Amino acid sequence: MTTPAWPDHLLTLAEWDGLVPVERRRVELAEGVLQVSPRPSRRHQLVSGQLVAALDAALRPAWRALPEVELTLETSDPPTVRVPDVVVVRTEAVDARSRLGPADVLAVVEVVSPGSRRVDRVLKLAEYAEAGVGHYLVVEPGPPVVLTSFRLADGVLVPAGEHRGRVDLDLGTPVSLDLDAF
Repeated sequence: MTTPAWPDHLLTLAEWDGLVPVERRRVELAEGVLQVSPRPSRRHQLVSGQLVAALDAALRPAWRALPEVELTLETSDPPTVRVPDVVVVRTEAVDARSRLGPADVLAVVEVVSPGSRRVDRVLKLAEYAEAGVGHYLVVEPGPPVVLTSFRLADGVLVPAGEHRGRVDLDLGTPVSLDLDAF
């Protein structure tokens, strides 16, 4: 296997689209810069999968929960493309051929990994707010699982609660989760 050359400039969306997937890594584009992180732990993936299943069951048919899909936050140069652990999108957006953008999204979920805590809690919080994402959930995979919810108010994602065990969230539609079952 040959390692692709690392870009020496800020990438455009066209260059991002032309990249060859990097095996065993997660790649995002932040203001034109590639950000690479290791694959998540088994615990992280378990919690992420449980969240996809629970959110999907609670919110369909209008919304669907998807794991690890590209969400384009900024299309102008330099662009930003994040790959949240879970994204809740309009059902029509699932099969659309266009880029997934904030207008398609009800909520974004990031499950924290040891190397992602600051990025998930500070940087992505600001990016998702600036893009207009209505709800942001940050999940510590534990055990115990702890979910911190944020909701968009006046262009800022403000804390809406820190939750353990059974939780009732208002994502514009009520959602009940049992975090202890994760």
